[in-house]
Amino acid sequence: MPGLTPLGLSLLALLGLTVGAPLCLSRLLRMQGDYMLGGLFPMSSAEGTGFGDRTRPESITCKRFSGFGLLWALAVKMAVDEINNGSALLPGLRLGYDLFDTCSEPMVAMKPSLVFLAKAGSRNIAAYCNYTQYQPRVLAVIGPYSSELALVTGKFFSFFLMPQVSYGASMDRLSDREMFPSFFRTVPSDRVQLRAIVELLVAFSWNWVAAVGSDDEYGRQGLSIFSKLASARNICIAHQGLVPLPNSHRMPLGQVEKLLQVVNQSNVQVVVLFASARAAHTLFSYSVHSQLTPKVWVTSEAWLASDLVATVPGMAQVGTVLGFLQRSDPLPEFRSYVATHLALAADPAFCTSLDAAQPGLEEDVVGPRCPQCDHVTLKNLLAWLTNHRFFAAYAAVYSVAQALHNTLRCNASGCPARKPVQPWQLLDRMYNMRFHARDLELSFDASGNVDMKYDLTLWMWRGQEPEVRTVGIFDGQLRLNRSQMKWHTLGNQPPVSQCSRQCAEGQVRRVKGFHSCCYDCVDCRAGTYRRTQDDLFCTQCGLNEWSPDRSTRCFPRRPKFLAWGEPITLGLLMLLGLVLGLTLAALGLFVRHWDSPMVQASGGPLACFGLACLGLACLSVLLFPGWPSPTGCLAQQPLFHLPLTGCLSTLFLQAAETFVESELPPGWMGRLQGWFRGPGAWLIVLVAVLAQAALCTWYLVAFPFKVVTDWQALPQEVLVHCCMHSWISFGLAHATNAILAFLCFLGTFLVQSQPSRYNRARGLTFATLSHFIIWISFVPLFANVNMAYQPAVQMTAILLCALGILASVYLPKCYLLLWCPALNTPEFFLGEGPGNVGETRENQESVTLDPVSPAAVTPTQ
Repeated sequence: MPGLTPLGLSLLALLGLTVGAPLCLSRLLRMQGDYMLGGLFPMSSAEGTGFGDRTRPESITCKRFSGFGLLWALAVKMAVDEINNGSALLPGLRLGYDLFDTCSEPMVAMKPSLVFLAKAGSRNIAAYCNYTQYQPRVLAVIGPYSSELALVTGKFFSFFLMPQVSYGASMDRLSDREMFPSFFRTVPSDRVQLRAIVELLVAFSWNWVAAVGSDDEYGRQGLSIFSKLASARNICIAHQGLVPLPNSHRMPLGQVEKLLQVVNQSNVQVVVLFASARAAHTLFSYSVHSQLTPKVWVTSEAWLASDLVATVPGMAQVGTVLGFLQRSDPLPEFRSYVATHLALAADPAFCTSLDAAQPGLEEDVVGPRCPQCDHVTLKNLLAWLTNHRFFAAYAAVYSVAQALHNTLRCNASGCPARKPVQPWQLLDRMYNMRFHARDLELSFDASGNVDMKYDLTLWMWRGQEPEVRTVGIFDGQLRLNRSQMKWHTLGNQPPVSQCSRQCAEGQVRRVKGFHSCCYDCVDCRAGTYRRTQDDLFCTQCGLNEWSPDRSTRCFPRRPKFLAWGEPITLGLLMLLGLVLGLTLAALGLFVRHWDSPMVQASGGPLACFGLACLGLACLSVLLFPGWPSPTGCLAQQPLFHLPLTGCLSTLFLQAAETFVESELPPGWMGRLQGWFRGPGAWLIVLVAVLAQAALCTWYLVAFPFKVVTDWQALPQEVLVHCCMHSWISFGLAHATNAILAFLCFLGTFLVQSQPSRYNRARGLTFATLSHFIIWISFVPLFANVNMAYQPAVQMTAILLCALGILASVYLPKCYLLLWCPALNTPEFFLGEGPGNVGETRENQESVTLDPVSPAAVTPTQ
């Protein structure tokens, strides 16, 4: 360098001291080396050219300059310079490069591709049956950037198994090893990018979107992959269309207008645009012209980094532009590197020395390398340097260098001498290869892809040019920085793009129409729940679970039975204490006054036996509360019915005695006296109890009570209870007691009692009436009450039955024993001593005149 430092050269470039004089930057796009790398870069474009009108295979003029392509080429050059100046990868060897402009057109890219495959040292491609020993001009190719070009060049280079490393072609189809065995790339495939886009839509609950792609293989395959990924996440595509490429003289512009009109008139607020830069330019040009309502545009990387789209007039009015760019290791010195080489290219002395070192660019074969590159300044490139990253192109060079290092088996001292490496030999080393670019370790998988992160970027407009702001990251999971996002909506709120509102908790979707995102919300009923937000049907709870209406989960069922601590149980226990206390008190009084006329008239031992049985019947209610057990279920009915039968049989004997004494001739009483009070009475009691025991035995054998767990009876609990199998069998178990009660009623209902005697028939009548009323009422009440409280109903019936007998038969006699002892005479109870009738009447009258005497002991008794 004749007398200028790099800093001075950079200042020259920044100050624009050489403005007006062309640079020799295009001559820096080729450098000789021991091994050559080919390069394909979109340094210009041929917008507006009607390729369909060509009639001759002439050269195409590429007019529009693209700073991205030039900077990618300079990134490759910087990587080659680093490798050549270092000793880590290829000590003692030099890499060279031959970089060309593709004009973003496949037909333009084919010309340098043919040059790359020409035989080393010539311009010819020879036809051979076997290309194993064929040595082309380049060892590998870096590029191209677009998937559209890579589909063409990838197949072409694959015929010769020449390694090709793209720094931007992300189309998923390029991962097919059968079709593209020599294709690699330092960017992830579109499938990863599309998965990130779907995660973004899910994060903002955008499930009603439009999907637009370019009418080429890149856009069509991208839309196909997006449709599958979106469908798997319950995202509906309301409208889908293709944007025709602008290089066709028959381009149906009406399709673009129709597509924009449909999107504009719908309630779709989010558009996923997976298209090439040229198609995106066409779409946004018509969008601005048609004054489309601002939307959220979720973009693909293919046009997000394109100045062709960013410079569309009025682009700032289309809405919010979001997209994913590949995250890479920064190249902080790249700007200085570019500035230095721009300054060098502006130095005539350097350009003269370059002409001497580089014998020629073969422009007569491939045309001018990049004529626009010789008229750029650093100021022109500042926007591209700020808005994009060039690490992918830089890393592509290091991947080839690492493969060459492995093939040559280089070490720190150098690379062993050997025959020149063939491209196909390099290819074998690149599969599943690990390599380093700066501090980042990368590796090719079996499909030639690398696993790299994405940055979610947002366009922030500063005047007429967008500033790219990073607002999230995707590394398999999406992480957002919502505070950094700026929306086009009022209040800076994320737009809502849904066909139907989100269902509330405990509601599922009832789809209407063809799209699963358009639905009505239906409540989940009790016993069902909504498992996930996207459920179309309510899920039934398990057998041991329950749920209320509009639930999102099920709860475990608790066992339900009549517990000891429940208020109703405690109330019944108090009633039991009252009835049992009165029964024991009555029994105690009877025992104490054993020889009194009243006790003897009531049957003496039989009366005490009846009271004891009544107490045992009351105690049977203790079998109903608590956790049901098989033994308890079997014992409930016998332990109630047998004592009750014993009590009712004693009442039957009293009723029979009253009937015979009152309604039959006097002689009958003498003949039957032994059956009412003697051993015959006990025989009758025994027969009644044995009959009831037989019925209970048959009942338990034929229709045994079992502990049943009922899952349907209660909505929130599981009922554990003693199951009654048959109402008929239950009624037969009551048959003996019902017959005894009925005979008592018949024997006492129409009996005419003597005025001077104790009216024993009335008490027996009321006792049997209460028995029938209670048990007849029990049937409908027991059948209709909640099953959890059926044991309480049965306990209540037992206690009320005992209380009715006690209050009708025994308590009035206890009252007379305690408060009217004067009436406890043989004449009053047994009818003995007729001469004392007047005295008895006087005593009765004295009782009647007592104001505190109850009606139970009026003179008519």
